[in-house]
Amino acid sequence: MLFENPTIKEILKHYRVIWALGHARGLMGWDSETYMPRMGVEERSIAAAEIAVLSQKLLLEPKFVELVEKASSMEGLNEYERGVVRVLERAIRIYKKLPPSLVAEKAATSQKAKAVWREAKEKNDFDMFKPYLAKLVELNRQTAEYLGYEEHPYDALLDLYEEGLKTREMERIYDAIIPASRSVLEKVLEEGYYPQHHPLEDERYDAKALEEVNRRILDLLGYPWDRGRLDVSAHPFTSGIGVRDVRITTRYEGFDFKRSLLAVIHEYGHALYNLQIDERFIATPLAGGASMGVHESQSRFWENMIGRTRVFVETMYPLLREKLPFLEKYEAEEVYRYFNTVRPSLIRVEADEVTYNFHTLLRFELEKQLITGEISVDEVPELWADTLDRFLGVKPRSHAEGVLQDIHWSMGAMGYFPTYTLGNVIAAQLRAHILRELPNLDELVRNAEFKPIQEWLREKIHRWGSMYPPQELLAKKLGEPLNPEYFAKYLVEKYVDKRI
Repeated sequence: MLFENPTIKEILKHYRVIWALGHARGLMGWDSETYMPRMGVEERSIAAAEIAVLSQKLLLEPKFVELVEKASSMEGLNEYERGVVRVLERAIRIYKKLPPSLVAEKAATSQKAKAVWREAKEKNDFDMFKPYLAKLVELNRQTAEYLGYEEHPYDALLDLYEEGLKTREMERIYDAIIPASRSVLEKVLEEGYYPQHHPLEDERYDAKALEEVNRRILDLLGYPWDRGRLDVSAHPFTSGIGVRDVRITTRYEGFDFKRSLLAVIHEYGHALYNLQIDERFIATPLAGGASMGVHESQSRFWENMIGRTRVFVETMYPLLREKLPFLEKYEAEEVYRYFNTVRPSLIRVEADEVTYNFHTLLRFELEKQLITGEISVDEVPELWADTLDRFLGVKPRSHAEGVLQDIHWSMGAMGYFPTYTLGNVIAAQLRAHILRELPNLDELVRNAEFKPIQEWLREKIHRWGSMYPPQELLAKKLGEPLNPEYFAKYLVEKYVDKRI
């Protein structure tokens, strides 16, 4: 047994109700993005607000708080029991500072905002979404003030997604990788081996055929259908409802098939993390990821460092050619180059590895200024366009491909976008370490033997759930802290030296 201490057992018995509410919220969130009728949003927003407040109330019950405080001062707890206490102390500390009215208002507003965002994006109407964005910015400002911070109000929001991360630390990471990315981009565009545009981006495909491809690839990756689903949504996502219930989505736009296929591999990375958490953590505070950045590292690892590699493309090429007849005109090498087009682009989720972090930096800069009040919501579309032009030399032609392209702000998730870049950085670091222990990585991928890779990730990252803070997890399991130099070296190795 992992949890022998009587006080810890009592804590976990109380926590099961809080966990059950989180389980229900996860299912509701998945449903709202997949099958919920549009008119259901009003009732869903009420339910989401009530459950959010109830969860906070249960977490802050005096008896429960006393139990956690008692356990915190105990000696002799094992590392799992200490992990439970750490996660709950953090949650209690956060929720104690947030008024229930703010928690409820944010939950209700985000439910409505998501529905409005979808319609506003379809209609290219920023004015429709603007009042909801303004409200969510204000609620995030209030959240930062209630939570408190030592240096920058944005620190408080970053910490919600990446425990302990400071704005200045994120700025240092960007300072380490953006110049390297810019240098690689210039060399790639000058040389032209990785094309800026590939004819396959314009090829139309049959959605049913591509869905079959996606499902076959998930079969090869070992996706357990008795514990997982694949559905369709406006924005691909993973819903980790439980260790044994993980659901991923993609979208089928009818052209440029890599968008859907790579989204599936990306979300598989998230799903695998949840599926490989120690099952003894079920219904405990440990049954989640270490952080959003660590979680994103898993999806970016599978999407980019497996899915976009030459050996993976060559392995999947017979399947792709069988199901997508237009590929008869293209050899595997051309498909590889198509998977790795590099160009300054407008859409973050479609961005290549070289330019992706410019997109998150754009949002990072705008969010900081919104939270401090340096800019208003009215200014965001123009600043978005000007900043992207300064970063990559391209400007949105519409709000749908600019300020309205992402769902995150409608969710009230400010402080989230930098974790995508953290994911890229950590993924490159993991790749360097996995190659030391599995130097035959390419051969494993070529033979579709993914189990050793999954097992390595399970032992280093997945099985531990949220036992450790993200930086401590990396230090313990990799023997070193987060190091952005790995990402810069990876870009050069792949896109300049062409050794991947």
